[in-house]
Amino acid sequence: MQYPAWKYLLITVVLIIAGLYAAPNLYPDEPAVQITSAAAGTQLSDGILTQSQDLLKEAGLNYHDGTFKGNSALVRLDNPVDQLKAQEVLRKNLGDNYVVALNLAQTTPQWLRDIGAKPMKLGLDLRGGVRFVLEVDMDKALEQRLTSASRDIRRDLRAERIAVKGIKNDKRTVVLHFSDTDNRNRAQNVLQSSIGNTFTLQSSIDEQGPALILAYNDATLDEINSYAVNQNLNTLRNRIAELGVTEALVQSQGASRIVVELPGVQDTAEAKRVLGRTANLEFRMVAEGAENYTGGIPPAGTEAFPFETLDGPPVLLERQAIVTGDKVTNAQTGIDESGSPEVSITLDNAGGKLMQNATRTAVGKQMAVVFIENKQRVTYKEDSATGETVEVRTPYAETKVINRANIQAVLGSSFRITGLDSSAEAAELALLLRSGALAAPMYFVEERTIGPSLGQENIDKGLFSTQVGYLLVFAFMIIFYRLFGVIANIALAVNVIIIISIMSILGSSLTLPGIAGIVLTIGMAVDANVLIFERIREELANGVRPKSAIVAGFDRAYSSIFDANITTLLVAFILFSIGTGPIKGFAITLAIGIVSSLFTAILVTRALIQIAYGKRKSIKRLSIG
Repeated sequence: MQYPAWKYLLITVVLIIAGLYAAPNLYPDEPAVQITSAAAGTQLSDGILTQSQDLLKEAGLNYHDGTFKGNSALVRLDNPVDQLKAQEVLRKNLGDNYVVALNLAQTTPQWLRDIGAKPMKLGLDLRGGVRFVLEVDMDKALEQRLTSASRDIRRDLRAERIAVKGIKNDKRTVVLHFSDTDNRNRAQNVLQSSIGNTFTLQSSIDEQGPALILAYNDATLDEINSYAVNQNLNTLRNRIAELGVTEALVQSQGASRIVVELPGVQDTAEAKRVLGRTANLEFRMVAEGAENYTGGIPPAGTEAFPFETLDGPPVLLERQAIVTGDKVTNAQTGIDESGSPEVSITLDNAGGKLMQNATRTAVGKQMAVVFIENKQRVTYKEDSATGETVEVRTPYAETKVINRANIQAVLGSSFRITGLDSSAEAAELALLLRSGALAAPMYFVEERTIGPSLGQENIDKGLFSTQVGYLLVFAFMIIFYRLFGVIANIALAVNVIIIISIMSILGSSLTLPGIAGIVLTIGMAVDANVLIFERIREELANGVRPKSAIVAGFDRAYSSIFDANITTLLVAFILFSIGTGPIKGFAITLAIGIVSSLFTAILVTRALIQIAYGKRKSIKRLSIG
């Protein structure tokens, strides 16, 4: 019996790494509430932490280890139930100037965090939280695309001096009417080169005269639907980041639905507010005589909005917007020549042309940037029927001018917004511009809340089932295989540690199906050992010497072990590729468990047997039952 030293070294390295990265799971995150300012540029002081702790003390809630870091305060609670109560107390008393969000505070030792070790994330069914299913309005997405296409078509024909009698959008088509067939034919030639394969063109004559019908083809319709879902997915992911939910799941379901799971979030109204939050920009010309406007009813064709950083009169703007935020393709923060924060804006081709046309004759005049955000105002009142204090949310639009500047040259697709108060404000503006635009409206079609107590119950039951499964396998192996069974059980424990460490390193979320995958892996992991041990028994029954029987047992069982595990691994890949959230969690755990069990059953078990019997000169019998 010979076993190479490099295999011992490999096992040792794997055990050390697995142990280090599995260790943080002994230090689970604690429930906490985080207090930040509602305004991006507002700095908080230590006083907000003291005020929050006083409010919790008055409410009879136990807290510990309050910390103030960066520009936020964090207060730790004893359990998730107190966490929800603390959030309600602080939100009610601190008001709308602060954001009180649920969070998790790390308890992992710093030296483990320094090497990137962290505990496994818990899924919705274990931590509790909310689950939404949203339906993307595909008809509205098509309508918006048709409206934009109609505007572009009109602009292209105007550039070629082709008169259009009328343009009408009808479901998936755009119908253009002309005064005569010559204009229609000219328009057809122009559009054939400009629209590409997006539309199919058809000439006709109806009661209004010569017409040109542009209809979306099937490929374009599929592209519109796919774009609407993907754009909304990205928008939702960016918005959810504001909640501080790092384990959120946002994925498509079917052709037009999006599933959002927010572990740890119990306030469905707050989650809906963030998911439904919209922010937009409008670029408008400053109206003539704006410097003389002091308030009151604005003149016809104009609107007045407050300026963000001035206490003086509102800014008088032209009612017609040059470009709106839906034309923004990118927004990045930066620093201008004077060291002040700025946001670099990039428009799409259509937006760039509109901006260029509007500013060509407006050099020297002023243009303003209007920021529009839909919010909800939270108030509390007593319910006359029950006598309980209830929360009332009132939606409103907050509109303000964030920048006004002289147009020094003709603008195009790229330009900058300057004059912002702080880099934090610039970063928030850029984020909302990048993530605030929905390609189509969405509607909540399903809503479900899972309480933290139910999540803890799931954890307890999952751990209990894992322990029972392990103990039953442990007892079975010892009864049937004696010392070899003990060795198999040690390898099985190593297998579980490796699974936990890999899931922690990958950042995979542990769910109930994932726990089921671990339990199944525990049962499957000893299958390889059973095959090997039975092979050894057969060799011993045929009169082969003990050491030769061990070597032959491992050699001859390899093919059966690989065949069984490879087929199961393929099933795991199939489940992951076609399954949804819970099925994916099961597939990930199963796949990790299969790879880990191959390592422990073949290498670790063989090394332990080598340690037990390898150096003995003569072996009369093996303790294998």
